[in-house]
Amino acid sequence: MNLEFSEDQKFVQHTAREFLAKNAGLDVCRKVLESKTATSDPGLWKGVAEMGWLGAVVPEDLGGAGLGHLELVLIAEEIGRSLAPIPFSTSVYLATEAILLFGNDAQKQQWLPRLASGEVVGTFALAEGAGEPDLASVATRFENGKLNGTKLPVFDAADAGVAIVVSQGAQGPVLALAELAGKHVEKTALESFDPSRTLAKLVFCDAPAERLGDGGGAAAIETLLDRAAVMTGFEQIGGATRAFEITREFTLGRYAFGRPIASFQAVKHRLAELYAQIEIARSNGYYAAWALSTGNEELALAACSFRAAASEAFEKAGEEMIQLHGGVGFTWEYDCHLFYRRAKWLSASLGTPSAWREKLIQRLEAKGAALVDDGE
Repeated sequence: MNLEFSEDQKFVQHTAREFLAKNAGLDVCRKVLESKTATSDPGLWKGVAEMGWLGAVVPEDLGGAGLGHLELVLIAEEIGRSLAPIPFSTSVYLATEAILLFGNDAQKQQWLPRLASGEVVGTFALAEGAGEPDLASVATRFENGKLNGTKLPVFDAADAGVAIVVSQGAQGPVLALAELAGKHVEKTALESFDPSRTLAKLVFCDAPAERLGDGGGAAAIETLLDRAAVMTGFEQIGGATRAFEITREFTLGRYAFGRPIASFQAVKHRLAELYAQIEIARSNGYYAAWALSTGNEELALAACSFRAAASEAFEKAGEEMIQLHGGVGFTWEYDCHLFYRRAKWLSASLGTPSAWREKLIQRLEAKGAALVDDGE
């Protein structure tokens, strides 16, 4: 197993970092967050579409760049570093990925070119209220080409034109594809912990929809979530690393008692522990990215461990960033809260770290039981 990225892949990452440094500074995130009307940055969305990132893993004959998931996770890491206020994760890691994996030829021809070009934003509707999403208790119904039910919160739904909706079909959970325009879908904005990334409630009332491919099923939905967890995890690692770098520079430049506070042992220990936590999560991510890119069966376990580790690393980085900036870390003018907000938003977007850790335990137990049954 080679965990080193190729020169071409590193070039993709370098290009992404340069582009985002120029076009997606933290002031761009702050501008959307402080706006009363903006839900994302349309200029940045157009720019990343022109860079080919929205269709990174979409085949060229369907309007994409024809790259692989290793390139996409590196782009995701840079998106995370910049706190880009665009619906990248939901549209690319979930909606586009779902159609690419499970859509039929007609659905791919209709939607992938539009998603890859940025003409349409996609989202993924799973949760139906407070608590961890549970496929067994999904109440939204898909019958006879119609959707009925309520989904909330739906991440990045404000800009979305199409949604992949987890719903109950005649024989269990299915993925349904629904356009969000029209009188049969009611979209209501919800207050978001990170206003630079939106939340909404979607109410479907006999909304026209179609089964995505053959409908998938519980196993297909879990696979989609596992794959999205890996890509989102790299976005979290990017954010955590940037938060650490900014905090390190601040502590090196802030003086107390005639010396940088970074020289005090208590501060050094906290920075060292945070750095170790981020790098441990990153190593989990490299393994998960390998499993994702090769289609290895280890993805089911690797995604769980990486998702939990990346979520906790980013949340910890946000917390330490505020604490180690001292009193100014709690102010609106400093950028610490931007990282803390995004860490919380991403952590909730696919289920909490504790939920993924519980899923890891269940899958390990199932794997162990299977080995026992096979006599190994």
